[in-house]
Amino acid sequence: MSDESYNIKVEVETQYVEEQSLPDQDHYVFAYTITIYNAGSIAARLLSRHWIITDANNKVQEVKGDGVVGEQPHLKPGERYRYTSGTMLETPVGTMRGSYQMVADDGVEFDAEIPVFTLSMPRTLH
Repeated sequence: MSDESYNIKVEVETQYVEEQSLPDQDHYVFAYTITIYNAGSIAARLLSRHWIITDANNKVQEVKGDGVVGEQPHLKPGERYRYTSGTMLETPVGTMRGSYQMVADDGVEFDAEIPVFTLSMPRTLH
């Protein structure tokens, strides 16, 4: 979007969840905390999400659904929304990327891109 009215920024922090992971069974659990920031000039509601999750074997999971953690946050300009969710991989390293489908208060629908980020068990990336 070249129009600065519709400008949603997404920041991500990730964490390996050791107590829920079973590496000997190829079960690696990761938590991610997302901060969504409305850097535009028009309020917008997050309607749905679309994730593409890829593990180290190039196995791809696609996840689509309404809202995030059961909510469809409405962000006024300058407001932030933060939530934590999680995913499971069969490998100790993977990536996630995707988009949020948004609708602005003026009725314009647009996507907020979620840049690719890495999920990694500690000591697996050198």
